[in-house]
Amino acid sequence: MDTLAKDKLPRHIAIIMDGNGRWAKQRLLNRINGHRKGIDAARDTVRFCREIGIEYLTLYTFSKENWNRPAHEVSMLMRFLESHLKGEEKSLVENNIRFKAIGNIADLPEGVRAVVDGLEEKTRYNSGMVLQLALSYSGREEITKAAREIAQKVYTGALRPEDITEDLFKSFLYTGNAPDPDLLIRTSGEKRISNFLLWQLAYTEIYITDVLWPDFTLSHLEDAIRDYQGRERRFGLVKEVGAAG
Repeated sequence: MDTLAKDKLPRHIAIIMDGNGRWAKQRLLNRINGHRKGIDAARDTVRFCREIGIEYLTLYTFSKENWNRPAHEVSMLMRFLESHLKGEEKSLVENNIRFKAIGNIADLPEGVRAVVDGLEEKTRYNSGMVLQLALSYSGREEITKAAREIAQKVYTGALRPEDITEDLFKSFLYTGNAPDPDLLIRTSGEKRISNFLLWQLAYTEIYITDVLWPDFTLSHLEDAIRDYQGRERRFGLVKEVGAAG
């Protein structure tokens, strides 16, 4: 297998980690077993991305819509999330990874919020890869929140309507300090973005695989990055006829 071109790595990778429940169902297991196996895939992905030099990694961990799942599953997921994040603290610190949660964090149970706040504080000055977990996240809610905050500043006179640019709007998003994703990976074969990073994905390259998330290996990740490296990103421009390259 060809090695990855280090000079063409995506700066920011975002992943919709889909298929945990179907993975468990195929094996006649409880859904939580699928989520537990999915954590292993996430852990491997974080480690690999850090090692090869990816600057930002954003994982769609729990959407706003996920609160509508059966109460016992949501409760179990929250307990599992709290335990997992506690267990990852040492690894994040030792590997110089900066942790950030994006989404409506106020929705999360108190114990999860405390762990999230602690991880953000303890890794605040880490200078390596930024790991963003989307928790209780909704792309539409994120955009609505930004618009509401900007409108409030216009109302109070802190901003003028003519001051509102794309860059200013972006600064009000959860991901305001991060570059837009270069590559979005979605597992399980679904062909939608599921209310994820709606503003940020405007020019992102999308890679879809039928592999369910718990079965997603580093080999699959390399395939996705290699596919990205083979694409020509024009950002709406047209390549000149006869131009070199």
